[in-house]
Amino acid sequence: WMLLATSSATTPLLVVDVASRRRRRNNTKVMTTSSSSSFQMGRDTLRVDFELHRENRLRLAQAMEEKINAEKKKTKKERNLVLVESGKQTQRYGTDNEPLFRQESYFHWMFGCRESDCFGALDVEKKKAILFVPRLPDEYVVWMGKPLSNEELASKYKIEEVRYADELEAYLEEEGVTALVHVLSGTNTDSGLPTLKANVPSSSKVEIDESILFEEITLLRTLKTKREQEVLEYASKISSQAHVAAIKSLQPGTMEYQLEAAFLHHIYNQGGMRFSSYPSICASGNNAAVLHYGHSGAPNDKECKSGELVLMDMGGEYHCMCADITTTVPVSGKFTSDQKIFYDGVLQAHKDVLANIKPGAVWTDLHLLAERSILSMLQKLNVLNESSSMEEMLENRVCAVFMPHGLGHLLGIDTHDVGGYGLRNSRDRILKPGLKSCRTAKALEENNVMTVEPGCYFVDALIDDVNMSENVKKCINFDTIDKKFRGFGGVRIEDNLVVTKTGCKSWTNVPRETEDIERVMSGELVWP
Repeated sequence: WMLLATSSATTPLLVVDVASRRRRRNNTKVMTTSSSSSFQMGRDTLRVDFELHRENRLRLAQAMEEKINAEKKKTKKERNLVLVESGKQTQRYGTDNEPLFRQESYFHWMFGCRESDCFGALDVEKKKAILFVPRLPDEYVVWMGKPLSNEELASKYKIEEVRYADELEAYLEEEGVTALVHVLSGTNTDSGLPTLKANVPSSSKVEIDESILFEEITLLRTLKTKREQEVLEYASKISSQAHVAAIKSLQPGTMEYQLEAAFLHHIYNQGGMRFSSYPSICASGNNAAVLHYGHSGAPNDKECKSGELVLMDMGGEYHCMCADITTTVPVSGKFTSDQKIFYDGVLQAHKDVLANIKPGAVWTDLHLLAERSILSMLQKLNVLNESSSMEEMLENRVCAVFMPHGLGHLLGIDTHDVGGYGLRNSRDRILKPGLKSCRTAKALEENNVMTVEPGCYFVDALIDDVNMSENVKKCINFDTIDKKFRGFGGVRIEDNLVVTKTGCKSWTNVPRETEDIERVMSGELVWP
Protein backbone atom coordinates (compact mmCIF):
# COMPACT_ATOMS: atom_id res chain seq x y z
CA TRP A 1 0.00 0.00 0.00
CA MET A 2 2.98 2.34 0.18
CA LEU A 3 3.00 2.44 -3.60
CA LEU A 4 -0.75 2.96 -3.62
CA ALA A 5 -0.37 5.84 -1.20
CA THR A 6 1.88 7.66 -3.64
CA SER A 7 -0.21 6.99 -6.75
CA SER A 8 -2.51 9.49 -8.40
CA ALA A 9 -5.24 9.62 -11.03
CA THR A 10 -2.59 10.35 -13.64
CA THR A 11 -0.75 7.09 -13.04
CA PRO A 12 -3.28 4.31 -13.75
CA LEU A 13 -0.56 1.83 -14.75
CA LEU A 14 0.95 2.01 -11.28
CA VAL A 15 -2.45 1.29 -9.73
CA VAL A 16 -2.89 -1.74 -11.98
CA ASP A 17 0.57 -3.08 -11.08
CA VAL A 18 -0.06 -2.66 -7.40
CA ALA A 19 -3.49 -4.20 -7.70
CA SER A 20 -2.09 -7.31 -9.35
CA ARG A 21 0.19 -8.02 -6.42
CA ARG A 22 -2.66 -7.50 -3.97
CA ARG A 23 -4.33 -10.62 -5.31
CA ARG A 24 -1.38 -12.66 -4.04
CA ARG A 25 -1.08 -10.91 -0.76
CA ASN A 26 -1.80 -12.71 2.51
CA ASN A 27 -0.86 -9.88 4.83
CA THR A 28 -3.04 -7.86 7.22
CA LYS A 29 -1.47 -4.52 8.00
CA VAL A 30 -4.63 -2.72 9.04
CA MET A 31 -7.19 -4.42 11.28
CA THR A 32 -10.39 -4.59 9.28
CA THR A 33 -12.59 -7.00 11.21
CA SER A 34 -12.94 -5.74 14.77
CA SER A 35 -12.81 -2.55 16.78
CA SER A 36 -12.72 -4.26 20.19
CA SER A 37 -9.87 -3.17 22.45
CA SER A 38 -8.08 -6.50 22.39
CA PHE A 39 -6.11 -8.93 20.28
CA GLN A 40 -7.43 -12.45 19.84
CA MET A 41 -7.03 -14.91 16.98
CA GLY A 42 -10.12 -16.97 17.76
CA ARG A 43 -12.54 -18.00 20.47
CA ASP A 44 -10.21 -20.69 21.84
CA THR A 45 -7.12 -18.46 21.86
CA LEU A 46 -5.96 -15.99 24.46
CA ARG A 47 -7.63 -12.58 24.52
CA VAL A 48 -5.03 -9.85 25.08
CA ASP A 49 -6.44 -6.55 26.33
CA PHE A 50 -4.62 -3.52 24.91
CA GLU A 51 -4.56 -2.22 28.47
CA LEU A 52 -1.26 -4.14 28.52
CA HIS A 53 0.31 -1.48 26.30
CA ARG A 54 -1.39 1.48 27.96
CA GLU A 55 0.09 0.23 31.23
CA ASN A 56 3.53 0.07 29.59
CA ARG A 57 3.22 3.66 28.37
CA LEU A 58 2.33 4.83 31.87
CA ARG A 59 5.29 2.91 33.30
CA LEU A 60 7.57 4.55 30.75
CA ALA A 61 6.22 8.06 31.40
CA GLN A 62 6.84 7.62 35.12
CA ALA A 63 10.35 6.24 34.60
CA MET A 64 11.22 9.06 32.20
CA GLU A 65 9.98 11.70 34.64
CA GLU A 66 11.99 10.22 37.48
CA LYS A 67 15.15 9.99 35.36
CA ILE A 68 14.79 13.51 33.94
CA ASN A 69 14.15 15.01 37.38
CA ALA A 70 17.06 13.10 38.91
CA GLU A 71 19.48 14.27 36.24
CA LYS A 72 18.11 17.84 36.14
CA LYS A 73 19.00 18.03 32.45
CA LYS A 74 19.98 21.46 31.26
CA THR A 75 17.35 22.41 28.73
CA LYS A 76 15.06 25.33 28.17
CA LYS A 77 12.21 22.98 27.37
CA GLU A 78 9.37 22.68 29.86
CA ARG A 79 8.00 19.32 28.69
CA ASN A 80 9.17 15.99 27.29
CA LEU A 81 7.93 13.89 24.37
CA VAL A 82 8.89 10.32 23.49
CA LEU A 83 8.89 9.60 19.76
CA VAL A 84 9.22 6.07 18.37
CA GLU A 85 8.86 4.66 14.88
CA SER A 86 7.25 1.37 13.93
CA GLY A 87 8.66 -1.25 11.62
CA LYS A 88 8.27 -0.81 7.89
CA GLN A 89 6.65 -3.19 5.45
CA THR A 90 9.42 -4.63 3.27
CA GLN A 91 9.45 -6.35 -0.10
CA ARG A 92 11.57 -9.34 -1.00
CA TYR A 93 14.58 -7.94 -2.83
CA GLY A 94 13.45 -6.43 -6.13
CA THR A 95 10.06 -8.13 -6.24
CA ASP A 96 6.54 -7.20 -5.20
CA ASN A 97 6.43 -10.11 -2.71
CA GLU A 98 5.72 -8.72 0.75
CA PRO A 99 6.81 -10.85 3.73
CA LEU A 100 4.22 -10.99 6.48
CA PHE A 101 4.76 -7.89 8.59
CA ARG A 102 5.88 -8.25 12.20
CA GLN A 103 6.03 -5.16 14.39
CA GLU A 104 9.28 -3.63 15.67
CA SER A 105 9.68 -4.75 19.28
CA TYR A 106 10.01 -1.45 21.14
CA PHE A 107 7.07 -0.04 19.21
CA HIS A 108 5.01 -3.11 19.99
CA TRP A 109 5.87 -2.81 23.69
CA MET A 110 4.44 0.71 23.73
CA PHE A 111 1.47 0.47 21.37
CA GLY A 112 0.73 -3.14 20.43
CA CYS A 113 -0.56 -2.10 17.03
CA ARG A 114 -0.21 -4.36 14.01
CA GLU A 115 0.10 -1.61 11.39
CA SER A 116 3.42 -0.86 9.72
CA ASP A 117 4.94 2.51 8.81
CA CYS A 118 3.62 4.37 11.85
CA PHE A 119 4.98 6.73 14.47
CA GLY A 120 4.03 6.95 18.10
CA ALA A 121 4.36 9.88 20.50
CA LEU A 122 4.01 9.95 24.27
CA ASP A 123 3.65 13.18 26.22
CA VAL A 124 5.59 12.32 29.37
CA GLU A 125 3.99 14.88 31.64
CA LYS A 126 0.41 14.60 30.35
CA LYS A 127 0.63 10.76 29.96
CA LYS A 128 -1.04 11.17 26.56
CA ALA A 129 -0.24 9.01 23.54
CA ILE A 130 -0.74 9.76 19.87
CA LEU A 131 -0.46 7.17 17.12
CA PHE A 132 0.39 8.42 13.62
CA VAL A 133 -0.80 6.05 10.88
CA PRO A 134 -0.41 6.16 7.10
CA ARG A 135 -3.09 7.95 5.13
CA LEU A 136 -4.38 5.21 2.84
CA PRO A 137 -5.60 5.85 -0.71
CA ASP A 138 -9.12 5.12 -1.92
CA GLU A 139 -7.90 2.03 -3.80
CA TYR A 140 -6.89 0.36 -0.52
CA VAL A 141 -10.42 -0.76 0.34
CA VAL A 142 -10.71 -2.73 -2.91
CA TRP A 143 -7.68 -4.91 -2.31
CA MET A 144 -7.25 -4.93 1.45
CA GLY A 145 -10.68 -4.24 2.91
CA LYS A 146 -12.05 -1.20 4.66
CA PRO A 147 -9.55 0.10 7.23
CA LEU A 148 -10.59 1.31 10.63
CA SER A 149 -11.06 5.03 11.01
CA ASN A 150 -8.69 6.98 13.23
CA GLU A 151 -11.38 7.11 15.90
CA GLU A 152 -11.82 3.33 15.72
CA LEU A 153 -8.07 2.78 15.91
CA ALA A 154 -7.87 5.00 18.99
CA SER A 155 -10.62 3.00 20.66
CA LYS A 156 -9.15 -0.35 19.65
CA TYR A 157 -5.62 0.39 20.88
CA LYS A 158 -6.70 2.44 23.93
CA ILE A 159 -4.79 5.46 22.65
CA GLU A 160 -5.89 9.01 23.37
CA GLU A 161 -5.58 10.18 19.78
CA VAL A 162 -4.78 8.90 16.28
CA ARG A 163 -3.58 11.18 13.50
CA TYR A 164 -2.11 10.64 10.05
CA ALA A 165 1.63 10.21 9.61
CA ASP A 166 1.76 13.14 7.21
CA GLU A 167 0.67 15.33 10.14
CA LEU A 168 3.70 14.38 12.28
CA GLU A 169 5.87 17.25 11.09
CA ALA A 170 3.27 19.87 11.98
CA TYR A 171 2.72 18.20 15.34
CA LEU A 172 6.44 18.31 16.14
CA GLU A 173 6.70 21.93 15.02
CA GLU A 174 3.93 22.85 17.42
CA GLU A 175 4.98 20.70 20.38
CA GLY A 176 8.70 21.26 19.87
CA VAL A 177 8.39 24.87 21.00
CA THR A 178 8.07 23.74 24.61
CA ALA A 179 8.99 20.02 24.50
CA LEU A 180 12.25 18.09 24.33
CA VAL A 181 11.87 15.08 21.98
CA HIS A 182 13.38 11.80 23.22
CA VAL A 183 14.23 9.11 20.66
CA LEU A 184 15.76 5.64 20.91
CA SER A 185 19.51 5.34 20.48
CA GLY A 186 21.27 2.22 21.65
CA THR A 187 22.74 -1.13 20.70
CA ASN A 188 21.24 -4.57 21.05
CA THR A 189 23.88 -6.52 22.97
CA ASP A 190 22.92 -9.84 21.35
CA SER A 191 23.08 -8.73 17.73
CA GLY A 192 25.41 -5.75 18.05
CA LEU A 193 22.97 -3.81 15.86
CA PRO A 194 21.54 -0.36 16.61
CA THR A 195 17.94 0.06 17.67
CA LEU A 196 15.49 1.71 15.27
CA LYS A 197 15.74 5.46 15.86
CA ALA A 198 12.70 7.52 14.94
CA ASN A 199 13.27 9.34 11.69
CA VAL A 200 12.37 12.89 12.71
CA PRO A 201 11.42 14.98 9.64
CA SER A 202 14.52 16.95 8.68
CA SER A 203 12.64 20.20 8.49
CA SER A 204 11.35 19.84 12.07
CA LYS A 205 13.30 22.27 14.20
CA VAL A 206 13.00 20.35 17.45
CA GLU A 207 15.51 19.66 20.17
CA ILE A 208 16.29 15.93 20.30
CA ASP A 209 17.70 13.91 23.18
CA GLU A 210 19.15 10.41 22.62
CA SER A 211 20.60 9.79 26.07
CA ILE A 212 17.66 8.64 28.21
CA LEU A 213 14.91 6.72 26.38
CA PHE A 214 16.83 3.59 25.38
CA GLU A 215 17.95 2.66 28.87
CA GLU A 216 14.63 3.45 30.54
CA ILE A 217 12.46 1.49 28.12
CA THR A 218 14.93 -1.41 27.98
CA LEU A 219 15.02 -1.71 31.76
CA LEU A 220 11.23 -1.82 31.81
CA ARG A 221 11.20 -4.52 29.14
CA THR A 222 13.28 -6.77 31.42
CA LEU A 223 10.56 -6.67 34.11
CA LYS A 224 7.37 -8.22 32.81
CA THR A 225 3.98 -7.06 34.05
CA LYS A 226 1.32 -9.59 35.01
CA ARG A 227 -0.45 -8.94 31.70
CA GLU A 228 2.76 -9.61 29.76
CA GLN A 229 3.39 -12.74 31.79
CA GLU A 230 -0.06 -14.03 30.91
CA VAL A 231 0.75 -13.82 27.19
CA LEU A 232 4.19 -15.37 27.61
CA GLU A 233 2.72 -18.20 29.65
CA TYR A 234 0.16 -18.83 26.90
CA ALA A 235 2.92 -18.93 24.27
CA SER A 236 4.80 -21.48 26.38
CA LYS A 237 1.67 -23.53 27.01
CA ILE A 238 0.81 -23.90 23.32
CA SER A 239 4.47 -24.44 22.38
CA SER A 240 4.74 -27.18 25.02
CA GLN A 241 1.72 -28.92 23.50
CA ALA A 242 3.26 -28.60 20.05
CA HIS A 243 6.51 -30.19 21.25
CA VAL A 244 4.54 -33.14 22.57
CA ALA A 245 2.74 -33.45 19.23
CA ALA A 246 6.10 -33.53 17.43
CA ILE A 247 7.52 -36.08 19.89
CA LYS A 248 4.51 -38.36 19.41
CA SER A 249 4.89 -38.17 15.62
CA LEU A 250 8.54 -39.27 15.69
CA GLN A 251 9.64 -42.70 14.52
CA PRO A 252 12.57 -44.07 12.51
CA GLY A 253 12.31 -42.69 8.99
CA THR A 254 10.67 -39.41 10.02
CA MET A 255 12.29 -36.45 8.31
CA GLU A 256 13.46 -33.60 10.50
CA TYR A 257 11.26 -31.15 8.61
CA GLN A 258 8.21 -33.27 9.42
CA LEU A 259 8.86 -32.66 13.12
CA GLU A 260 9.02 -28.95 12.36
CA ALA A 261 5.78 -29.22 10.39
CA ALA A 262 4.02 -30.99 13.27
CA PHE A 263 5.08 -28.21 15.62
CA LEU A 264 4.12 -25.34 13.31
CA HIS A 265 0.75 -26.92 12.54
CA HIS A 266 -0.11 -27.20 16.23
CA ILE A 267 0.87 -23.69 17.28
CA TYR A 268 -1.17 -22.16 14.44
CA ASN A 269 -4.07 -24.60 14.34
CA GLN A 270 -4.54 -24.82 18.11
CA GLY A 271 -2.95 -21.60 19.35
CA GLY A 272 -3.52 -19.01 16.63
CA MET A 273 0.22 -18.39 16.34
CA ARG A 274 0.94 -17.16 12.84
CA PHE A 275 4.61 -16.64 13.66
CA SER A 276 7.19 -18.89 15.24
CA SER A 277 9.71 -17.19 17.51
CA TYR A 278 12.67 -18.25 15.33
CA PRO A 279 13.49 -20.88 12.67
CA SER A 280 12.84 -24.31 14.16
CA ILE A 281 15.80 -26.54 15.03
CA CYS A 282 15.02 -30.24 14.50
CA ALA A 283 18.44 -31.83 14.68
CA SER A 284 18.90 -35.59 14.59
CA GLY A 285 22.13 -37.46 15.21
CA ASN A 286 25.26 -35.41 14.68
CA ASN A 287 23.18 -32.41 13.58
CA ALA A 288 22.31 -31.89 17.26
CA ALA A 289 25.91 -30.74 17.76
CA VAL A 290 25.18 -27.76 15.49
CA LEU A 291 23.83 -25.21 17.94
CA HIS A 292 21.69 -23.26 15.47
CA TYR A 293 20.96 -25.99 12.95
CA GLY A 294 17.82 -25.55 10.86
CA HIS A 295 18.87 -22.42 8.95
CA SER A 296 18.32 -22.10 5.20
CA GLY A 297 21.62 -23.84 4.46
CA ALA A 298 20.74 -26.81 6.69
CA PRO A 299 16.94 -26.89 6.46
CA ASN A 300 15.98 -29.79 8.74
CA ASP A 301 16.37 -32.16 5.78
CA LYS A 302 17.92 -35.28 7.33
CA GLU A 303 16.14 -38.56 7.98
CA CYS A 304 15.87 -39.49 11.67
CA LYS A 305 17.40 -42.91 12.22
CA SER A 306 16.98 -45.51 14.95
CA GLY A 307 19.64 -45.21 17.64
CA GLU A 308 19.93 -41.43 17.27
CA LEU A 309 18.71 -38.64 19.51
CA VAL A 310 16.71 -35.74 18.10
CA LEU A 311 17.09 -32.26 19.59
CA MET A 312 14.09 -30.02 18.91
CA ASP A 313 14.42 -26.32 19.75
CA MET A 314 11.16 -24.60 18.75
CA GLY A 315 8.91 -21.84 20.01
CA GLY A 316 5.71 -20.10 19.00
CA GLU A 317 4.93 -16.38 19.13
CA TYR A 318 1.59 -14.85 20.12
CA HIS A 319 0.99 -11.10 20.00
CA CYS A 320 4.75 -10.73 19.52
CA MET A 321 5.46 -12.62 22.77
CA CYS A 322 7.84 -15.53 22.39
CA ALA A 323 8.29 -19.05 23.68
CA ASP A 324 11.61 -20.91 23.35
CA ILE A 325 11.54 -24.59 24.38
CA THR A 326 13.94 -27.46 23.72
CA THR A 327 13.31 -31.18 24.05
CA THR A 328 15.65 -34.08 23.26
CA VAL A 329 14.27 -37.57 22.62
CA PRO A 330 15.37 -40.93 21.14
CA VAL A 331 14.24 -41.70 17.59
CA SER A 332 13.54 -45.34 18.49
CA GLY A 333 11.46 -44.40 21.52
CA LYS A 334 14.02 -45.90 23.91
CA PHE A 335 17.21 -44.38 25.32
CA THR A 336 20.36 -46.48 25.17
CA SER A 337 22.35 -46.85 28.39
CA ASP A 338 24.87 -44.16 27.42
CA GLN A 339 22.16 -41.86 26.08
CA LYS A 340 20.28 -42.13 29.37
CA ILE A 341 23.34 -41.30 31.46
CA PHE A 342 24.14 -38.40 29.14
CA TYR A 343 20.58 -37.06 29.11
CA ASP A 344 20.14 -37.43 32.88
CA GLY A 345 23.33 -35.45 33.47
CA VAL A 346 21.95 -32.51 31.48
CA LEU A 347 18.57 -32.91 33.18
CA GLN A 348 20.25 -32.77 36.60
CA ALA A 349 21.97 -29.53 35.58
CA HIS A 350 18.58 -28.20 34.53
CA LYS A 351 16.98 -29.19 37.86
CA ASP A 352 19.86 -27.72 39.89
CA VAL A 353 19.49 -24.36 38.18
CA LEU A 354 15.70 -24.23 38.60
CA ALA A 355 16.09 -25.03 42.30
CA ASN A 356 18.49 -22.13 42.79
CA ILE A 357 16.81 -19.38 40.79
CA LYS A 358 15.54 -16.53 42.93
CA PRO A 359 15.90 -12.75 43.09
CA GLY A 360 19.56 -11.88 43.63
CA ALA A 361 20.94 -15.07 42.07
CA VAL A 362 23.70 -14.18 39.60
CA TRP A 363 23.20 -15.69 36.17
CA THR A 364 26.85 -16.63 35.61
CA ASP A 365 26.93 -18.39 39.00
CA LEU A 366 23.95 -20.46 37.84
CA HIS A 367 25.82 -21.24 34.61
CA LEU A 368 28.73 -22.59 36.64
CA LEU A 369 26.32 -24.61 38.76
CA ALA A 370 25.00 -26.27 35.60
CA GLU A 371 28.56 -27.02 34.50
CA ARG A 372 29.18 -29.02 37.68
CA SER A 373 26.45 -31.54 36.87
CA ILE A 374 27.55 -31.83 33.25
CA LEU A 375 31.20 -32.34 34.19
CA SER A 376 30.23 -35.03 36.69
CA MET A 377 28.21 -36.82 34.02
CA LEU A 378 31.11 -36.68 31.55
CA GLN A 379 33.38 -38.19 34.16
CA LYS A 380 30.86 -40.98 34.72
CA LEU A 381 31.00 -41.75 30.98
CA ASN A 382 34.83 -41.62 31.07
CA VAL A 383 34.82 -38.70 28.64
CA LEU A 384 36.65 -36.75 31.33
CA ASN A 385 39.31 -38.30 33.49
CA GLU A 386 38.24 -39.11 37.03
CA SER A 387 41.58 -37.78 38.30
CA SER A 388 40.60 -34.24 37.28
CA SER A 389 39.11 -32.31 40.18
CA MET A 390 35.91 -30.33 39.78
CA GLU A 391 37.58 -27.06 40.74
CA GLU A 392 40.42 -27.69 38.31
CA MET A 393 37.98 -28.30 35.45
CA LEU A 394 35.92 -25.23 36.29
CA GLU A 395 39.00 -23.05 36.55
CA ASN A 396 40.37 -24.25 33.20
CA ARG A 397 36.94 -23.91 31.54
CA VAL A 398 36.83 -27.53 30.41
CA CYS A 399 33.04 -27.54 30.13
CA ALA A 400 33.18 -24.89 27.40
CA VAL A 401 34.37 -27.64 25.05
CA PHE A 402 31.10 -29.48 25.62
CA MET A 403 28.69 -26.58 26.42
CA PRO A 404 29.97 -23.63 24.40
CA HIS A 405 26.77 -21.59 24.76
CA GLY A 406 25.37 -19.72 27.74
CA LEU A 407 22.84 -21.08 30.21
CA GLY A 408 19.93 -19.15 28.73
CA HIS A 409 18.64 -15.63 28.19
CA LEU A 410 15.95 -13.08 28.86
CA LEU A 411 12.73 -13.87 27.01
CA GLY A 412 9.93 -11.59 25.87
CA ILE A 413 8.98 -9.71 22.72
CA ASP A 414 12.24 -11.00 21.27
CA THR A 415 13.48 -14.56 21.75
CA HIS A 416 16.81 -13.20 22.94
CA ASP A 417 15.17 -10.31 24.73
CA VAL A 418 16.89 -7.01 25.43
CA GLY A 419 18.62 -5.93 28.62
CA GLY A 420 21.36 -8.52 29.04
CA TYR A 421 24.23 -6.03 29.22
CA GLY A 422 24.96 -2.33 29.02
CA LEU A 423 22.38 -0.97 31.48
CA ARG A 424 22.96 0.73 34.81
CA ASN A 425 22.17 -2.42 36.78
CA SER A 426 24.18 -4.72 34.48
CA ARG A 427 27.29 -6.71 35.25
CA ASP A 428 30.09 -6.87 32.72
CA ARG A 429 30.46 -9.84 30.40
CA ILE A 430 32.96 -12.40 31.71
CA LEU A 431 35.47 -12.97 28.91
CA LYS A 432 36.23 -16.63 29.56
CA PRO A 433 35.30 -19.65 27.39
CA GLY A 434 31.68 -20.60 27.86
CA LEU A 435 30.94 -17.73 30.22
CA LYS A 436 31.56 -15.17 27.48
CA SER A 437 28.62 -16.71 25.62
CA CYS A 438 26.20 -15.95 28.47
CA ARG A 439 23.68 -13.45 27.15
CA THR A 440 23.57 -11.76 30.54
CA ALA A 441 25.56 -11.77 33.76
CA LYS A 442 22.88 -9.98 35.76
CA ALA A 443 21.60 -10.61 39.25
CA LEU A 444 18.06 -11.85 38.70
CA GLU A 445 15.05 -9.76 39.70
CA GLU A 446 11.47 -10.67 40.40
CA ASN A 447 9.44 -10.64 37.16
CA ASN A 448 12.44 -11.38 34.92
CA VAL A 449 11.39 -13.98 32.36
CA MET A 450 14.22 -16.33 31.42
CA THR A 451 15.05 -19.48 29.53
CA VAL A 452 17.14 -22.16 31.24
CA GLU A 453 18.81 -24.35 28.64
CA PRO A 454 21.86 -26.34 29.74
CA GLY A 455 23.26 -28.57 27.03
CA CYS A 456 26.12 -30.90 26.24
CA TYR A 457 27.45 -31.74 22.77
CA PHE A 458 30.29 -33.42 20.91
CA VAL A 459 31.33 -30.71 18.48
CA ASP A 460 34.19 -31.92 16.30
CA ALA A 461 35.55 -28.41 15.76
CA LEU A 462 35.91 -27.88 19.51
CA ILE A 463 37.18 -31.39 20.35
CA ASP A 464 39.81 -31.17 17.60
CA ASP A 465 40.77 -27.54 18.27
CA VAL A 466 44.53 -27.30 17.73
CA ASN A 467 44.65 -24.30 20.06
CA MET A 468 43.18 -26.19 23.02
CA SER A 469 45.26 -25.53 26.12
CA GLU A 470 47.23 -28.34 27.74
CA ASN A 471 45.31 -27.76 30.97
CA VAL A 472 42.10 -28.65 29.14
CA LYS A 473 43.57 -31.51 27.10
CA LYS A 474 44.81 -33.38 30.15
CA CYS A 475 41.26 -33.56 31.52
CA ILE A 476 39.75 -35.13 28.38
CA ASN A 477 39.83 -38.79 27.43
CA PHE A 478 39.95 -38.47 23.65
CA ASP A 479 40.01 -42.25 23.13
CA THR A 480 36.55 -42.58 24.72
CA ILE A 481 35.21 -39.81 22.49
CA ASP A 482 36.65 -41.40 19.35
CA LYS A 483 35.32 -44.87 20.20
CA LYS A 484 31.86 -44.01 21.50
CA PHE A 485 30.77 -40.41 20.97
CA ARG A 486 31.92 -39.15 17.58
CA GLY A 487 28.69 -38.32 15.76
CA PHE A 488 26.64 -38.63 18.96
CA GLY A 489 25.28 -35.08 18.62
CA GLY A 490 24.07 -33.61 21.88
CA VAL A 491 21.33 -32.92 24.38
CA ARG A 492 19.70 -29.61 25.33
CA ILE A 493 16.84 -29.15 27.78
CA GLU A 494 15.13 -25.75 27.84
CA ASP A 495 12.32 -24.30 29.94
CA ASN A 496 10.69 -20.85 29.98
CA LEU A 497 10.12 -19.39 33.43
CA VAL A 498 9.41 -16.30 35.47
CA VAL A 499 11.38 -15.29 38.54
CA THR A 500 9.10 -15.01 41.57
CA LYS A 501 9.61 -13.53 45.03
CA THR A 502 11.04 -16.75 46.41
CA GLY A 503 12.13 -18.79 43.39
CA CYS A 504 10.74 -19.35 39.91
CA LYS A 505 7.75 -20.76 38.07
CA SER A 506 8.30 -22.75 34.89
CA TRP A 507 5.68 -22.38 32.16
CA THR A 508 7.02 -25.34 30.20
CA ASN A 509 5.04 -28.58 30.38
CA VAL A 510 6.71 -31.37 28.43
CA PRO A 511 7.96 -34.82 29.51
CA ARG A 512 11.45 -34.47 30.95
CA GLU A 513 12.25 -37.74 32.74
CA THR A 514 13.53 -40.46 30.41
CA GLU A 515 10.79 -42.85 31.57
CA ASP A 516 8.07 -40.29 30.83
CA ILE A 517 9.52 -39.57 27.38
CA GLU A 518 9.57 -43.27 26.53
CA ARG A 519 6.02 -43.81 27.77
CA VAL A 520 4.70 -40.81 25.81
CA MET A 521 6.41 -42.08 22.66
CA SER A 522 4.97 -45.58 23.13
CA GLY A 523 1.49 -44.24 23.77
CA GLU A 524 1.38 -45.54 27.34
CA LEU A 525 1.28 -42.05 28.83
CA VAL A 526 -1.04 -39.24 27.79
CA TRP A 527 0.68 -35.87 28.23
CA PRO A 528 -0.13 -33.64 29.95
